[in-house]
Amino acid sequence: MSILSAIFQRPHYKSEISQFIDQMKAQKPTLEAEQLAGRALLWDKQVDRSAQADFLDAKEPQKPYVYQTKV
Repeated sequence: MSILSAIFQRPHYKSEISQFIDQMKAQKPTLEAEQLAGRALLWDKQVDRSAQADFLDAKEPQKPYVYQTKV
């Protein structure tokens, strides 16, 4: 162990947030599984690469000044 790590080491310290999260996990052991299930509803989706490529190919380039009407 180096001198710096011995100076800055706080072995018995645990932040209030970490204590709160540990307490929540102890009270509700299924919490992490529920979080993963909730995440899977919105975020963990398979991307259809061909549909995404078609969408990008069909995209029109934006005009330099979007509010200018055609003359």
